[in-house]
Amino acid sequence: MSNTQFAFLQRAKVPTREALQTSISALGFDVELHPDFTPFEDSGFLPFTLNGEEGPGFEIQYQDSSEVVDGDDALSAIAAGRDYCISMVWSSSMKDLACVLIVSCALAKDFGAVTSYEGEAPQPLADLLMAAQQIIRGVAGEA
Repeated sequence: MSNTQFAFLQRAKVPTREALQTSISALGFDVELHPDFTPFEDSGFLPFTLNGEEGPGFEIQYQDSSEVVDGDDALSAIAAGRDYCISMVWSSSMKDLACVLIVSCALAKDFGAVTSYEGEAPQPLADLLMAAQQIIRGVAGEA
């Protein structure tokens, strides 16, 4: 089963690779975007290097918010006038989820995104950060 995290933001605020990497690094996570990551052009699997391990990541898709909301009142309220959506899809890997949460934190903190798991109410940034940190500690314990 796949899971989807939506990040609604203004299209003009979708970060470049460099800006997103700077934001992720400023949050204190050991996560590197793939060198070929290209916002708007990428679709499909986006790999990361997480704590020195290459391979974790998620499926990414860029689209107008209206395409994602498509009449869903809850998603429409979450998007709240933000015209663009970055969808991040993963399966059961906790490492993949860590990448999703870290990118979600960066998008929320520095680029005005509001994130939602499967259309649920958005979590505050502090909660997203705590969840990402807990998952990182958990996957570090697996090694």
